[in-house]
Amino acid sequence: MALPAEEIRYTFADVLTWNEGDRIEIIDGEAFMMSPPLTDHQRICGGLFAQLYNYLKDKSCEVFPAPFGVRLFERGGDAPEDVDTMVEPDITVVCDKSKLDKYGCKGAPDLVIEVLSPSTRRHDKMVKFDLYQKAGVRELWLVDPEAREVQTFLLDGGRYFVNSYGTAEDSIKAAVLEDCVIELSSVFPE
Repeated sequence: MALPAEEIRYTFADVLTWNEGDRIEIIDGEAFMMSPPLTDHQRICGGLFAQLYNYLKDKSCEVFPAPFGVRLFERGGDAPEDVDTMVEPDITVVCDKSKLDKYGCKGAPDLVIEVLSPSTRRHDKMVKFDLYQKAGVRELWLVDPEAREVQTFLLDGGRYFVNSYGTAEDSIKAAVLEDCVIELSSVFPE
């Protein structure tokens, strides 16, 4: 849900002044308050994060759970006042260490996972999907807790194409991570 706007354009400079516990994304200068996630949402995120973390141990990529700020369109030399989009994916995988700084990730991560919530389902599937595609995030997963399914998308020629689909009984391969297979049976709560 968008915060009430008085024609204010927010930037990352504003984000740096907000309380650390505030869960607010900015997209094209507009601020969006994020509601606390449901328990099942957190269980799913935990199951995905645990498997990715274990797989990535001793590898060059790193995985980060939310809250983790991703400034999708930030380029070298941008000041915080120049950055008007910062999102917090549920799970973020970054393989290029030069994109990491003390505030999170600057530029497109390699893999983003969004766990759909009743309050964010439309926003994640439309607005953020388009942002990730435009920014060049190589792989996107949309996880639906209600349907107990995962749909993955790969970027090809600047557009996302469905790569795979799985339910709670399946396993899913992370295409941008060599030999990384996620067992969905340990992700979806019973």
